[in-house]
Amino acid sequence: MTSLPAGRPDASASAAPLVARTVPVDPSLAEDLLRVLPPGPATDPCSWVRRGEGLVGWGRAASHVASGPQRFAELERWWRELVASAVVRDEVRQPGSGPVAFGSVAYADGSAAGGTLVVPEVLVGRRGEHAWLTTVSAGPAVAAVPGPAEVEAHPQPERPDGVAFSDGALTPSGWSAAVATALGRITGGELDKVVLARDLEVTTRAPLDVRWLLHRLAERYDTTWVFAVDGLVGATPELLVRREKGLVTSRVLAGTIRPTGDDAHDLALAASLARSSKDLEEHEYAVRSVAESLAPHCSSMNVPEAPFVLHLSNVMHLATDVAGVLVDDASSLALAASLHPSAAVCGTPRAAADAVIAELEHMDRGRYAGPVGWIDADGDGEWGIALRCGAVDPRDPTRMRLFAGCGIVAGSDPDDELAESSAKLVPMRDALTATP
Repeated sequence: MTSLPAGRPDASASAAPLVARTVPVDPSLAEDLLRVLPPGPATDPCSWVRRGEGLVGWGRAASHVASGPQRFAELERWWRELVASAVVRDEVRQPGSGPVAFGSVAYADGSAAGGTLVVPEVLVGRRGEHAWLTTVSAGPAVAAVPGPAEVEAHPQPERPDGVAFSDGALTPSGWSAAVATALGRITGGELDKVVLARDLEVTTRAPLDVRWLLHRLAERYDTTWVFAVDGLVGATPELLVRREKGLVTSRVLAGTIRPTGDDAHDLALAASLARSSKDLEEHEYAVRSVAESLAPHCSSMNVPEAPFVLHLSNVMHLATDVAGVLVDDASSLALAASLHPSAAVCGTPRAAADAVIAELEHMDRGRYAGPVGWIDADGDGEWGIALRCGAVDPRDPTRMRLFAGCGIVAGSDPDDELAESSAKLVPMRDALTATP
């Protein structure tokens, strides 16, 4: 059953079929995808960009909101029905051309945030030497082909004014105490791992321009996927799943250490991370949960025996890339549903970890730690985990909540975990306050 949180319009009731037209454009026009997003809050920007490639969109041709335990299935059903009746003229035929829905889905079944798919009216994509423009409308006529002037760079958005931070559901000391309680449960044999998150409240004098955050995140964290969907914005290093022409891949991150900025010291830290029994244990739980979830949908699974160290500007992670060949018709969204929640954002065993999260976090995660990404008409797409992110309040765009979480296993230290969570809040804090 569809629920409709205040401030999030649902355009799913249109009786007219979608009409989508994709045409190639000069790649130089899409050299900086984020710069083509037009100003104004009504544009409702969407983004999935990494190192200059990906997709951006604005406007709403259609959207759908779902909630509860069946939210993934309902969103999947709505999308399949929508594209089945759509009139599509695609002159590019790349993953992400034609009609595309950007989506983000709440972490928990009972979250008021639910899940949403948004089909932009205008989408610009870039992939290698290919760049394209897609226009989508609801109506019986063939969509008009916009000229190149539709794809143009816009001035840099304005910096947020009067940014202020305050504690969220728990104070730092209160969150450390929650970590200590979770460690007691792990020591007592109740569970092996739990991921505990904390939030931070943000206020500004004027409504936030999501484009400002996207630009700053892309500048500083170019190895991440910089995303925006329905007010959720962030830069995730974790690719939950990619489905592309029958190949399925997933990047698992678990196990974290903070760099110092000194190259020689950081190489030593990376080596210590790769040998850390605590971090390797945490990582093994996450990899196993992903591999087991993908196995029913894939053959020829490739699960590396040992992780590599992924270097980001603010943290280093243990990382493993899992791959397989798709053997059924599961879409990228359905694959994301089968993987959620992985041990990287929940814990092991899942039910026990979820119960501890609900007891100790004292907050609704909303769409934090849930899948975020896009799906095209063929079912291909990319979905990350909504990490290093924040959610703009739909009722008051001068307010925002930032989120960060840490995996707690035997051997974790509450003070170290608090410091790690603070490091994971840095990308969004800096994006809000940075000078371009």
